[in-house]
Amino acid sequence: MKQSNTTRQILMPFLFALLVALGVFIGRNFVKAPSGGSSNPLMIYPQANKLDALMNLIEEEYVDTVDRQAIEERIIPEILKDLDPHSVYIPAKDLTKVNEELQGNFGGIGVQFSMQDDTVMVIQVIQGGPSEKVGLLQGDRIVTVDDSIIAGVKMATNDVMKKLRGEMGTEVKVGVLRRPNKDLIDFTIKRGSIPIYSVDVSYMVNETTGYIKVDRFAQNTYQEFLTALAKLKANNCQEVIIDFRGNSGGLLDVAIRLCNEFLPAKDLIVYTEGKAQKRQNVHANGAGTCQDTKVIVLIDEGSASASEIFAGAIQDNDRGLVIGRRSFGKGLVQQQIPLPDGSALRLTVARYHTPSGRCIQKAYDNGSDAYHEDILNRYQHGEFFNQDSIQFDESLKYTTKNGRTVYGGGGVMPDIFVPRDTTMFTDYFIDLRFNGILYRYALKYSDDNRKELEKLMTADEFDTYLSQQNIVKDFLKFSKDKGVKFNQAEFNISKELIETELKAYITRNIIDNEGFYPILHKIDDVFQKAVEEANKMKS
Repeated sequence: MKQSNTTRQILMPFLFALLVALGVFIGRNFVKAPSGGSSNPLMIYPQANKLDALMNLIEEEYVDTVDRQAIEERIIPEILKDLDPHSVYIPAKDLTKVNEELQGNFGGIGVQFSMQDDTVMVIQVIQGGPSEKVGLLQGDRIVTVDDSIIAGVKMATNDVMKKLRGEMGTEVKVGVLRRPNKDLIDFTIKRGSIPIYSVDVSYMVNETTGYIKVDRFAQNTYQEFLTALAKLKANNCQEVIIDFRGNSGGLLDVAIRLCNEFLPAKDLIVYTEGKAQKRQNVHANGAGTCQDTKVIVLIDEGSASASEIFAGAIQDNDRGLVIGRRSFGKGLVQQQIPLPDGSALRLTVARYHTPSGRCIQKAYDNGSDAYHEDILNRYQHGEFFNQDSIQFDESLKYTTKNGRTVYGGGGVMPDIFVPRDTTMFTDYFIDLRFNGILYRYALKYSDDNRKELEKLMTADEFDTYLSQQNIVKDFLKFSKDKGVKFNQAEFNISKELIETELKAYITRNIIDNEGFYPILHKIDDVFQKAVEEANKMKS
């Protein structure tokens, strides 16, 4: 044992010297570039990966000075393009704005406005918001912001928002024109946290059927949803129609919490699984408040992600009906990862599966452009109008809890298909909508008749009153003055649609969505089918 230790002690200095010499050799030949350039420049940085080595090389050896950060900002999105359509890079300058919708609030003055003849007109003053506290009213025109004139200068809506929004607690001065006064009224408003509501409306359709429209899945959605449910239940709601049409999704955990309200204990809501993430099952905990409430879910081609989780859970557990058209087909889970410079990466880390095992993510093998053109292709193929146009993959057949057949491979297919109704669409109507004539007239009419309209309280009252005012005749004159050529034959086809939308827009300008949706639903085939099915559910 002693002899072995002695030998090791003798050889150790020689080994150490050899390692030092090897280090010097590597340093001279690989780390420091020889004058006049190197035959293999990338070997200058053998300790870095290829991308870092390339960026270091460009930064230090390129003939001109470069902005490394700007190059990286362009490179990162290009790398992500080769992954999936939902893995995205968010620059630091955009992160706050991108997160606002999911966080459910932003710093502002608390008004909804619209541009009327290049002037900002207040449509709604948010209850409890900063503007209401200082006395702004519906119909006010905002002419100046911090002594800058914004009226009559063709300022873009986004630019107006930038002036009105800002850090919470900061002040903004606005000059307001209020009819019939001719002089400006000055207000100093302290910006506050303005909620972005995700539940657009909830109301009783009839004596026992309620309706809730959910626009997104944000941090405040669950609480808003519970509030809406409580209001409906207080009015004897026994069947609820939940509308996710056009809802592109949001937070996964919020969708799970909404599902939990309707499913009994131990029912599987969803499970996620990825290469680096083991399967995670999420079950209902049995504490839901609507386990005995009959439920109908409305979806369409704009319903994605969290909307599809909810619809899939209700369908696979045979808990209720899904009505409408096939959903978008997004079954990928993103995790937002902050980066050191304040930017972030939303990276797809798993796929989610409905309780039957379906992954409803549609294919994205042909690239991002083809992926996003899928909806247009489905429209041109006739899927929006004919259920038989959809070809299902028999290898992706699954069964619900009660043994009904459902299919994976791209979106949730409703239990009851309702085609898109375009029977009242004409070129004349499209011209009116494209040029914003319907909305502009509704805004003008609301403004000119505000005193009378504010006496009305409900959608039915607005509907009755406006039907008596012959607004369509006045609207046709307005649209002609705005340069839209009248077409009698096409007007006859679109008349009901035009009149209904005018009533709905005018009503929304006074009592918001509580009046808008009940009027618009009168010509909504998917909604009407849902009410019909809800009536069948009544015990």
